Amino acid sequence: MNALALHNYFSRAEKLLWLSSVTLILAAFLAFDRGNLTALAASLIGVTSLLFNAKGNPVGQVIGIAFCLLYGFISWHYAYYGEMITYLGMTFPMSVVTLVIWLRNPYNGDRMCVQVNRLRPLDLLWLAVVTAAVTVVFGFLLRALNTANLVPSIVSISTSTIAVYLSWRRSPWFAVGYALNDLVLIVLWALAAAEDPGAVSMLMCFIAFLANDLYGFRNWRRMLRQQTA
Repeated sequence: MNALALHNYFSRAEKLLWLSSVTLILAAFLAFDRGNLTALAASLIGVTSLLFNAKGNPVGQVIGIAFCLLYGFISWHYAYYGEMITYLGMTFPMSVVTLVIWLRNPYNGDRMCVQVNRLRPLDLLWLAVVTAAVTVVFGFLLRALNTANLVPSIVSISTSTIAVYLSWRRSPWFAVGYALNDLVLIVLWALAAAEDPGAVSMLMCFIAFLANDLYGFRNWRRMLRQQTA
């Protein structure tokens, strides 16, 4: 996709959302950090992936894989082992799986837009079982690793599991799962920022993520109505 096609691909509101997110991230970086280029790169890559995900474009999953790797490294630096394990051990491989699933389920043969799916009762049952199992297992692991801010880290595991599972099922509600995870991460990075002002960059990153995920849910609901009309 060339620059002109990319410019026309996104609506005015989507471009404004991306520019606002980038401005917020850059302002926080210049005001509080100016040194952690890895965090800056991760944040910019992350909001870009969410913009593509909001349109059901598999490119978003490809960019999201790069974010997982960078964010895992940042989480390790702050002893947020729950985040590191979640993104490197679960979100990263499941993003690869989700990429394959989205590519195999294009809408009307258009690989730039996935076919949106409706959840069945069995999907909700599996969601509950998988989330409970992953939360219990990782909860014990995080406690053993002396993870910083243990309780919100465990909650982050639960919300990440929900989001990843719903992404795999191609449900609009995956964006709500990620929005809930964003709220948890805002708390986590606010706690980190209280001790290290450099963490404000990641805090602003997830505030931007929250806005993008809420838009993603709205757009996927619109896509579902269009595809089933």
